[in-house]
Amino acid sequence: MVYLILVLLAIWLVLSILGLIIEGLFWLALIGAVLFVATAVWGWIQNRQRT
Repeated sequence: MVYLILVLLAIWLVLSILGLIIEGLFWLALIGAVLFVATAVWGWIQNRQRT
């Protein structure tokens, strides 16, 4: 489960960076940032429930 969360965080981070670098893809940066935060919160909640 932790591996899945880390992979998703990496994917969202890459999408956000690409969205910021490539002009005209600002929407991609926003979606990547939102998904990054959502995945991080989801992983944090899953980790708290496990302990």
